[in-house]
Amino acid sequence: MPRKYRVFLDSSALFSAIFSPKGGGRLILRLAEGGVIEVLLSRQVLTETERSLRKKAPELLGYYTLLLDRIKALIVADPPPPEVERCAALVPHPADALILAAATSAQADYFVTLDRRHFLDVPGLAERAGLPVGTPGDFIAWYRNRLLEEGG
Repeated sequence: MPRKYRVFLDSSALFSAIFSPKGGGRLILRLAEGGVIEVLLSRQVLTETERSLRKKAPELLGYYTLLLDRIKALIVADPPPPEVERCAALVPHPADALILAAATSAQADYFVTLDRRHFLDVPGLAERAGLPVGTPGDFIAWYRNRLLEEGG
């Protein structure tokens, strides 16, 4: 049986997965629903996602709640202050340090985001944070490669 990878979604990735029935974000949720991967979320991610849904797509709030239940998302503990401080030095937007620190503290295997300015386009972020950072599609490719390596 392949290893169950732990995938942290930020609010941009979670919103996209709820909003769009196609694409990498929804595929991540399907993998989690099937018990193949574990989705990690922080309280801040849940709050930001719900706020965005209320503003942009309130008709999806019920679906959002249903999907969270189906994927059995693990709500991670708030990260310790030293980890937040470490991550604050890695990202250009101080509020995002809490999100990144939640992912690193929870020992996620991958950090999924669609936020280019604050995460994806930050040079060397993955190396300095100690975990891969990418879009939902990047994660799917990374995951596929892990499965091939494990099987072959």
